[in-house]
Amino acid sequence: MNPQEMARKNLVLGIEFDKYLIEHPNLIEKIPQGAYVVLLPEYDPDLFKANMRLARKRLKEGEKVVFVRVGKLAPPPKSRLIRPRVEVAESV
Repeated sequence: MNPQEMARKNLVLGIEFDKYLIEHPNLIEKIPQGAYVVLLPEYDPDLFKANMRLARKRLKEGEKVVFVRVGKLAPPPKSRLIRPRVEVAESV
């Protein structure tokens, strides 16, 4: 996996984790101040390994690391519109 693909995948995971934290704010209390949050997608072995390498580096440097294991991602919604109505305009 090239660095750009890894960055893109981690960006998507990060955004989804942020959304999850907004919906579950009590989880924030489990993350120590100043800790590195490492997302480990169990559905993507290559990204899992790459992120684990980054985590090991941080741990060796004495940093706090928190793992977030992600079983899978739900498919993204195709649209956020709710019951849109299409009307052909005869005149305005």
